[in-house]
Amino acid sequence: MKKVCFLLLAITTWVHAAAEVGEPAPAFTLPSCESKPISLSDFKGKVVVLEWTNHSCPFVVKHYGTGNMQKLQADATAKGVVWLSICSSAPGKQGYAAPAEAMKACTEKNSAATAYLIDESGDTGRAYGAKRTPEMYVINADGIVVYQGAIDDMKSADPADVVKAKNLVAAAIEETLAGKPVSTPKTEAYGCSIKYGN
Repeated sequence: MKKVCFLLLAITTWVHAAAEVGEPAPAFTLPSCESKPISLSDFKGKVVVLEWTNHSCPFVVKHYGTGNMQKLQADATAKGVVWLSICSSAPGKQGYAAPAEAMKACTEKNSAATAYLIDESGDTGRAYGAKRTPEMYVINADGIVVYQGAIDDMKSADPADVVKAKNLVAAAIEETLAGKPVSTPKTEAYGCSIKYGN
């Protein structure tokens, strides 16, 4: 009976550990592709976007191949938003890249993110409850998660659908910068499953 209770407690703790819209964003410190430690707390008082990524995922390829993700990154950072791309793929799994390889990929894809972070252990991804790539989070200047979910409203890997879709992240950023509540604060992310380790 004690073992069962302990297991239920562990499961409950894990479930409630995931980031929730309206709650403070979980703190983290991760190495960038330049091997520099970066913490969420470094950007206190700023709007921050977290983008879970895997450059081998067809859904990520859709957004980078069309330039959609880079444009969104550039538009956001030009307005003072911090953009952190995070890869939670474990070493040896699809999407994982060592720092030098990750830096090369960011350069080749013309990423306009503030930084590309490597979450080898998957602890940060799990703390946020991230399940897909791409999966997006917007954090307001008070450190509260105000958006979680898909990049847009078209669950497709077809590049042609980018121009037809409503970009949910762009809308969340605009509303947050304007001091308004996010009209669609939570959606279901679509894409590849994050390749966590055991």
